[in-house]
Amino acid sequence: MIIFVAMSESSGWAGFIARLSARAVVNPRVAVDLLSLAWAFRRREWWRHAPFLPLPDRTYLEWRLHTAYGEERDLPPVRDVLRFARWRRRLLHD
Repeated sequence: MIIFVAMSESSGWAGFIARLSARAVVNPRVAVDLLSLAWAFRRREWWRHAPFLPLPDRTYLEWRLHTAYGEERDLPPVRDVLRFARWRRRLLHD
């Protein structure tokens, strides 16, 4: 329980990733959904540009946040990301 309290107090992307990771550890279906979503959001040809990791393009993320919330937000609500990942799985696999 202490871990979840500490993570909820974290701010920024590290805290956001920690909260999503905690949900994924508890529920393997969520883990698969989030990994699939992260892979879909990766920058194209990511292996050609430093840091050579399959991370999303910042401009694309800002655009997605703007179209979803009407403004570029720093972080989306964790609940929205989980809901979107589940919706995406159902759309693609059902």
